[in-house]
Amino acid sequence: MYPVLREVSLSLPAGGLVGVLGPNGSGKTTLLKLLAGLLTPDTGRITLDGVDTAGFDRAALARRLAVVPQETQLAFDYTVLEIVLMGRYPHLHAFELEGPADLEIARRMLAATGTATFEDRMFRTLSGGEKQRVVMASALAQFETSSGSLDPGANGTRVLLLDEPTSSLDLAFQLETAALLHRLNRDHGITIVVCTHDLNFAAGLCHDLVLLCDGRIVADGPTDAVLTPETVGAVYEVNVDVRRHPASHRLTVVPLARR
Repeated sequence: MYPVLREVSLSLPAGGLVGVLGPNGSGKTTLLKLLAGLLTPDTGRITLDGVDTAGFDRAALARRLAVVPQETQLAFDYTVLEIVLMGRYPHLHAFELEGPADLEIARRMLAATGTATFEDRMFRTLSGGEKQRVVMASALAQFETSSGSLDPGANGTRVLLLDEPTSSLDLAFQLETAALLHRLNRDHGITIVVCTHDLNFAAGLCHDLVLLCDGRIVADGPTDAVLTPETVGAVYEVNVDVRRHPASHRLTVVPLARR
């Protein structure tokens, strides 16, 4: 079997905000699944705070690491509050039901993601952007401890993995999503890894980038060092202009022509 990723060695900083970029077939989704523990590497290992994630039981890992997929497909319809309460499962014993503390945490996460007014709505009635924020609230509910804090503290690093979080969002929701992720990272020290095709979204949000091509890391490091015309052009086979926008002061990537 042909390996999807080869010779990938990567260290993500605790409390970092990292974007994973690359063309179709570069290995972005596979890397995200490996980080999430959904796939097991043929060789090598993945560690969280120095501990091999293969040694975590599923519930313990879920209290430290959560995934927001590109799309959420449900076999049955649930209310928004029920969706967020599902994030509390890693904190419950077998056959234990959610209690008042879990309900309080779920509502706190709805408020944190700006979705508190959706609590009683059916999930299927929401727009794509609204669904994304509700799923993010559920992921955050996985982290929340009975102490009521999202901050790492003695509980170790929390990692939020997102797969194409803006793929179905309009410009307003893209801005809201970026602001929410920035706030979670800044205020609570949550380590965030964003897998995306949108170079400009990543440039405006992420402190560091990982650029993949054909299953290998082409470049990784600070955003300014990775997003250069030479590197982007070589990976995507497109001539680009990369410059800092005069109003936003963020790096902007403008494609010019195919090579």
